[in-house]
Amino acid sequence: MKKQRLKSVCSLLLLCLIGISLGMIGCSDADGKNGVINTLNITAVSIPSRIAVTTGGEIILSGKGFAQGDEIQLTAQGDAGKVYTALVDKVAAETVTFSLPEGVSTGTYLLRVVRGDRSLSLGTVTFEVSANNTLPDREGMTVKGVVSSAGVGVAGVVVSDGIEVTVTDKQGIYYLPSAKETGFVFISIPGNYEVATDGNAPQFYQRLSEVASVVEQKNFTLNRVDNTDHILLAMADMHLADRNDDISQFRNGFLADANQLISSYQVQGKKVYGLTLGDQSWDVYWYERKYALPEAMKEIQKIGCPVFNCMGNHDNDPYVANDWLASLAFRKMVGPTYYSFNLGDVHYVVLDDIKYLNTGGGQGTVGERNYTGTVVAEQIAWLKKDLAALTDKTKPVVVALHIPVHANPTTVDSQGVQTDRVSLLNGNEVLACLDGFTQVHILSGHTHINFSVESSAAVMEHNTAAICATWWWTGKSGYAGNQICKDGSPGGYGVWEMQGKQTEWYYKSIGFDRNYQFRAYDRNTIRIDAAFTPNATGTYAEQVSTYAGNYAAPSTKNEVLINVWGYDPSWKIEVTEGGNALPVTRIVDKDPLHIISYELQRLNVNANPTEDFVTNRTAHLFKVTASAANTTLNIKVTDRFGTVYTESMARPKAFSYSMK
Repeated sequence: MKKQRLKSVCSLLLLCLIGISLGMIGCSDADGKNGVINTLNITAVSIPSRIAVTTGGEIILSGKGFAQGDEIQLTAQGDAGKVYTALVDKVAAETVTFSLPEGVSTGTYLLRVVRGDRSLSLGTVTFEVSANNTLPDREGMTVKGVVSSAGVGVAGVVVSDGIEVTVTDKQGIYYLPSAKETGFVFISIPGNYEVATDGNAPQFYQRLSEVASVVEQKNFTLNRVDNTDHILLAMADMHLADRNDDISQFRNGFLADANQLISSYQVQGKKVYGLTLGDQSWDVYWYERKYALPEAMKEIQKIGCPVFNCMGNHDNDPYVANDWLASLAFRKMVGPTYYSFNLGDVHYVVLDDIKYLNTGGGQGTVGERNYTGTVVAEQIAWLKKDLAALTDKTKPVVVALHIPVHANPTTVDSQGVQTDRVSLLNGNEVLACLDGFTQVHILSGHTHINFSVESSAAVMEHNTAAICATWWWTGKSGYAGNQICKDGSPGGYGVWEMQGKQTEWYYKSIGFDRNYQFRAYDRNTIRIDAAFTPNATGTYAEQVSTYAGNYAAPSTKNEVLINVWGYDPSWKIEVTEGGNALPVTRIVDKDPLHIISYELQRLNVNANPTEDFVTNRTAHLFKVTASAANTTLNIKVTDRFGTVYTESMARPKAFSYSMK
């Protein structure tokens, strides 16, 4: 401590000497050159142009004639009403020492010495204020630090090591009794602040490198911004592996689309952030194709906004049959697997809900890559502590995780009401942690489909379809030439528009504008048969009718199917024919375009479709029956926020690979 303090004092003395050699910014009253009678007899004052100092740190100025009891006044330039006062700490023959008053931040100040009813201007100086870097140790505390902005400590910032949670005091200081189990200390970035980024990765964490018994000091710097009005991109399942033309599809499709959207918001003065929802990489190809997290993250760095990351099951090391150790590559490359942050008035929590088992995995051997969808006990305990720090229960809470809490609803009753079911192993425990908050949104990925579940009036899950759609297959050269997910949703990502505590969202299809929210099919023209698989032979040709299902034969019922991928029960679907309203029925079925875009494309090259990639039954399909085969239908879809999307559907409408 003494050595550190001596070092700081020496540095300030050096700055003063530099100031003498460079000369003063301007003359002080002590020079007697400003027409001021120096009745204090203070002379030989030299003020350097800039002084670097820590919060509350000592400042030593050159000058003769100072006395104990003198006050040093600091008046902020440009804000003459802001005056800070410090008592002189020590007077020597040619120097005076005082401590930087509380509240002084980086900026330019006029210095004045006051003695009784007399005062004297000393000159101006720019202080560069940083947080105090010399914190004393405290018994039992192994991690300590200061969270500051513009050199001033920021109070009330949540700090954690993933186990323990604390908040900074009024000086921005924190102490943690950390066992250093996770290897990190991180802050929950407060609203209306940002941290520095490495590329586009926010540096809200620091790594702990010493054993638990060794005290480490880790400081954090915040930059003041206004992100009350901000945009969040929810980006699920990229599955980058350098196969299926994925890199070119990612760059020319998603990246081009997302960066254009980001720019369009930024020119409006809005802050934009990204949040991945897991599976940035594809574990099975880490070693086979030598394309792992470092390569995937290099592509993600090209997204034109700060990007926070969530871990997916495919982001684990397939050589390791241990959940914690399998995530080591992610932790080394990306950072903590769970944490929280705030943007404006919204609190975001990122969870790792994968327990990676990877039976049979070992060095040089890719295991089964099996896993359980669950939030482990240690993380649940941390989540409770993190949420307990939120005193305002009306603050929107957004929980991001990879595997959804709820299952894809595949049953609706006669009124079109879906049946919901919790599918995450301890999903009810996760939901219980969120009790008491009035507005909770859960963002998940994993399924490569869109669906939503409102588990209560306060909690809504939004399972977001994939950027890679069907693992980049349908857009691969020689295939369907589109990007379509298993439920018929276009490949895309979620866009969240946050204004204070008001939240709105929509699904952004890659390559289309935001108004593209549904697709209508003329059932009369749908016939999925061998015409889509001219090159299939043998058993592959025989499977066409199996995958086609009830679309294998044409229909003459004049039915129209409407796939509304962003649908939730607050949406409204209306269809008119010649001005007359038609009854609209919500159904559960498969999207026919995905069948011909994936399953039949695989059969056409005499390959079996991968079971996990085939078309899903979805509950965001709707059916109407027209009076004839050649009438025009006017389709009007209104989302929960009142935005209207329309299509005038001329019939017959051909069935093809077109996404429209």
